[in-house]
Amino acid sequence: MSDSIQQILNPLESHLKIKVLLVDDQMIVGETVKRMLADESDIELVICTEPADAMKIAKSVNPTLILQDLVMPDIDGLTLVKFYRASSELRDVPIIVLSSKEEALTKADSFAAGANDYLVKLPDKIELIARIRYHSRAYTNLLERNMAYDSLDRSQKILARELSKAGDYVVSLLPPELKNDDVETYWRFIPSAQLGGDAFGYHKLDDEHFAMYLIDVCGHGVGSALMSVSALNVLRGETLAGADYKEPASLLSALNKSFQMSDHNGLYFTIWYGVYNKSTGILKYASGGHPPAFVLLKDGTCLKLANENFIIGGLPDFPYSSSEVKIDLPAVLFIYSDGVYEIEKPDNSIWELDEMFQFITKNRGSDYFEIDSLLKYVKDLSGKEILDDDFSMMKIVLK
Repeated sequence: MSDSIQQILNPLESHLKIKVLLVDDQMIVGETVKRMLADESDIELVICTEPADAMKIAKSVNPTLILQDLVMPDIDGLTLVKFYRASSELRDVPIIVLSSKEEALTKADSFAAGANDYLVKLPDKIELIARIRYHSRAYTNLLERNMAYDSLDRSQKILARELSKAGDYVVSLLPPELKNDDVETYWRFIPSAQLGGDAFGYHKLDDEHFAMYLIDVCGHGVGSALMSVSALNVLRGETLAGADYKEPASLLSALNKSFQMSDHNGLYFTIWYGVYNKSTGILKYASGGHPPAFVLLKDGTCLKLANENFIIGGLPDFPYSSSEVKIDLPAVLFIYSDGVYEIEKPDNSIWELDEMFQFITKNRGSDYFEIDSLLKYVKDLSGKEILDDDFSMMKIVLK
């Protein structure tokens, strides 16, 4: 916002002080207007008798209204009106044209040039004061509204920067790729327009057990992101009291007790958590309100892995259960959030989970092939470069 607007909008004066600039080469007009306003303590009058100085004075005094004479030497009043309207500092300042003529054409020309009002001079004192107050009040209201919009815009930009930093922080917590004799990992995390609540990870619990997990906190924004970070730190830090991290049902029960909605501003999350034992080839898993992970086996079989468990944070004493499956190696495991398949199609229907299974099965490949192919497909399907929800998917190759 310009310095001139800030001066006008001093919080202590914006509703009290009216500043009128009278531009008229006749001193008698200036003296008459001065007497009319003498008893109005909230109205300050500045008089300019030199038309050539009008623009400079107007920019220096920041008037809330300009009284502009039409007939003057050197520069006529309509030209000055046009100059005011061409100036970024003065273009919104209300202008009342003062003229000795009561001609319709002259009035029309004045309004066409940018005047807000027209008075035949010299007007009645009561009418002049009323019009000065009316136009000045409208102008200060406009400036205050613009200042509020500017403040909101600045706040939104600051918030956007902070959300971007928060998003970068969430990404920094996501795990690096693994490529060793036992496992390879690939993932994509594409945040939606708003800061979301997806987070995921994987790590070795010991030499035999490998844990993998993905959480999806409800809603969007800072609160959801903070909860996802808290839950992620608990999962990868193995610090949750009462939890056996090798037993998915035990871990979900402990998470549920620690992240009750009543203690976290009504937020909850879904989770898929699995532990693979490389010695036995058994994958134990538990899902809490989360879409099923699925395993692609080398013979083309697709196994969907999920339990009928409730969300984390909803029911304090929910009895979480887990399941297990023997995996014939090599196998590829996909873990994801609902943002990868709950996509609105052009006919307003939703792309369903089974359609996503079919797409991945038909587009098997190496490295990131399936994930990137899926990402491109859902963007094309939705017609949006930025999806409505976070796109989070892990591909874990067990060898």
